[in-house]
Amino acid sequence: MPKKILKNATIVSDSKRIESDLLIENQFITKIDRDISDAHAEVHDLKGAFLIPGCIDNQVHFREPGLTHKGTIESGSRAALAGGITTFMEQPNTQPNTTTFEALEDKYQRAAKSAYVNYSFFFGGTNDNLELIKRLSIDACAGIKLFLGSSTGNMLVDREETIRGIFSNTQMVIAAHCEDESIIRANTAKAIEQFGEDIPIEQHPIIRSHEACYASSSRAIELARETGARLHVFHLSTAQEMELFDRHLPFSEKQITAEVCLHHLWFTDADYAEKGSLIKWNPAVKGADDRKALWEGLRNNTLDILATDHAPHTLEEKQNKYLKAPSGGPLEQHALMAYLDKVEEGELDLELLVQKFCHNPAELYKIDRRGHIKEGYYADLVTFSKRPYSVVKDNLLYQCKWSPFEGHTFSHSIDKVWVNGHLGYAQGQINHERHAMKLKFNR
Repeated sequence: MPKKILKNATIVSDSKRIESDLLIENQFITKIDRDISDAHAEVHDLKGAFLIPGCIDNQVHFREPGLTHKGTIESGSRAALAGGITTFMEQPNTQPNTTTFEALEDKYQRAAKSAYVNYSFFFGGTNDNLELIKRLSIDACAGIKLFLGSSTGNMLVDREETIRGIFSNTQMVIAAHCEDESIIRANTAKAIEQFGEDIPIEQHPIIRSHEACYASSSRAIELARETGARLHVFHLSTAQEMELFDRHLPFSEKQITAEVCLHHLWFTDADYAEKGSLIKWNPAVKGADDRKALWEGLRNNTLDILATDHAPHTLEEKQNKYLKAPSGGPLEQHALMAYLDKVEEGELDLELLVQKFCHNPAELYKIDRRGHIKEGYYADLVTFSKRPYSVVKDNLLYQCKWSPFEGHTFSHSIDKVWVNGHLGYAQGQINHERHAMKLKFNR
């Protein structure tokens, strides 16, 4: 692979901006300095454009195996590449669930053949696979995923002794979906009694309520403190939950961390009237006060990581009545552009975006040499420009071929994306010569 020089970049990494060139040799950044020259290098003049680390999305559902009519590792990672996300960590609620060593290895083999960006997977905890979790190597995968609210197949973990056992028997990050199942079931029964089969979508945040979120996340945090588990709570959605997390500790010292996803920062319950079940997620999109609190939590370091919870379904599935319409939506291709809109609007600054969507995921999971622009690190890099990008069906890379952002024009476009030193995306075109790698961890 020829050397590459990225010239005249505005590099944003580690809470600072520098004007510099960058030299790539093989898969790595080998020099960051002004006026780098090499007669044998391929030169990309960035003309002052921002250059950030490739984003790391620690929560995606690519649906392979078993649900490939919705999406695949190939289609999801292709959309991620076009969106400036160079690393993904995929969730275990596929079919079969990723709750055995064989299922985990099968996913790695699939990704090795089809992924466009770097990859790892979560191992799913269940009510009856604690012995496997005890035997799982600490660097075998991204972490352990627990669904503490209803999920696909056998993924609901609702026995406290099982949860305590898992928390007590792994040093890996435990990532938890926290919603109290008993509260959700009671609220669903009330809604059915009131509306029958025609439950309005506006009932979703009432059924999957603030109370359901708080009860589950507070109990998970209590158990983590008792057991010393390394807990990461996925996709926070309520103002009340912000009080559960410590914003004063540096990220590197936190034993319990929290995340917020794009849809909870972008939409509110007022958007159900227009978007309907297209914005049906679990946990539910809630009120404007919740969204405001989430933004404040992101800025004051209560919330540590940005993610997507990308979860495609077909339009036909999403257009079912409430009880049958699945939760989730496709977000990989547009997440960085959406967050850049919020930078443009002043909701966060670019350095904070890079910290929460690049640095912190790499540090949380102890990923080997990714998430920063540093000499010796893998050359996962993204450049973008202030050039409007309109979302229409014709430019969607999702297999499901819809987006909650259809009709929206973002303020920025993704220009170029490098994965392990290879130019994977440039000016709207995917390079189909893939150079993705399985993540390594320093644990």
